[in-house]
Amino acid sequence: MSFNPAAFTQQAEKVLEHIRQDIGSLRTGRASIQLLDPVTVEAYGSRMKLVELASISAPDATMLVVSPWDKSLLEAIARGITVADLNVNPVVDGSIIRISIPSLTEDVRKEMVKRLHQKIESGRVMFRNLRAETKQALEDQKGEAGVSEDDIEQDIAELEKALKTFLDQLDELAQHKEKELLTV
Repeated sequence: MSFNPAAFTQQAEKVLEHIRQDIGSLRTGRASIQLLDPVTVEAYGSRMKLVELASISAPDATMLVVSPWDKSLLEAIARGITVADLNVNPVVDGSIIRISIPSLTEDVRKEMVKRLHQKIESGRVMFRNLRAETKQALEDQKGEAGVSEDDIEQDIAELEKALKTFLDQLDELAQHKEKELLTV
């Protein structure tokens, strides 16, 4: 077994997408429907994602509107948004839920940037763990028939190159989100 770039890329893409979703939930002071991605609601006897129960829109930069398909779930959805720890207050308004997105103070923005860096560092750890697993699998081939040490070293070099590409994407993602967080 030599280094399989496609398998590594597939796993690394999953890690990157997880991080992208994780930092997407950081509030930027502008209404974004991704803010509600982590919200789950107790409905129909199980926990369901909010997007499975309602349509979400951002009519302007300071407001999100949640329109449940089943109006009997209004209170459950409002409760789910409240307990999701997003620092927003849902308001039931007839058959919809309005969520006002307050503008962020400078202190809150700095706190959000700090949380962003924690999430990015967590992503780096995930990438390092993925690299360690892949590298260990490559090194375990030593002594197998048809596998030379040069092949293993070459595969490890390819692994490092592929990993650097993903770490660069992670840095780019962090810079973009930090800029977004600090923009008033």
